[in-house]
Amino acid sequence: MQREAKKVRKLLKKIHVEAEAEGVKVVVNGEQEVVSIEIAEEVPRESIAPRLIDALNRALKKAQVVAAEQMQGVLGDMGLPTEEGMRGLGK
Repeated sequence: MQREAKKVRKLLKKIHVEAEAEGVKVVVNGEQEVVSIEIAEEVPRESIAPRLIDALNRALKKAQVVAAEQMQGVLGDMGLPTEEGMRGLGK
């Protein structure tokens, strides 16, 4: 199981997702690490921080979804119950 987790982490590091907020573009990997930030020259200085926060939050949410999908696939491949398979178990 540890070997599978290591494989997924390696894969997630290679996956890049991006999000943009009004001229501020952020790229993060599936491990939710910031890979790059680009700010268009026309973005007013006082607008950078809120736009950067927005773009970062969007990119991180996308990365979380990608990571969850990858983990679901690994769990399914291992024959372990996934979130889908566990729905309704507590009823």
